[in-house]
Amino acid sequence: MSYRRAEEILPLEIIELIQQYVEGENIYIPKKTGNRQEWGKNTTTRQELKERNAFIYQDYQNGSKVAELAKKYFLSEKSIQRILREMKHVA
Repeated sequence: MSYRRAEEILPLEIIELIQQYVEGENIYIPKKTGNRQEWGKNTTTRQELKERNAFIYQDYQNGSKVAELAKKYFLSEKSIQRILREMKHVA
C-alpha cells in the first residue's frame, strides 16, 4: 500500500474536517464495500492452498500421522487437524 499526501487529492475543507479528529497521523480509508474483492481473487494462492490441502488429506488417508504431516508441510499440528476436518466435510 502506498501513501499519498492529502493535500494532493482532497479539498482543503475535507482536510480541515479530518483534522478535527486526527492530526499528523496516518489513517487508513477502506474501499467501499462494493469495490472490495475476495481474498486471493487476483492470485493463484487460493488454488494452490486447495491443492496442498488435498495432498495433505490424501497423505493422511494413506496412513501419515498428523505430526508427520505438520513437519512435511511446515504447518502446526492444529493447522493440519483443521485442514483434515475441513477436507472430511468436502469429501
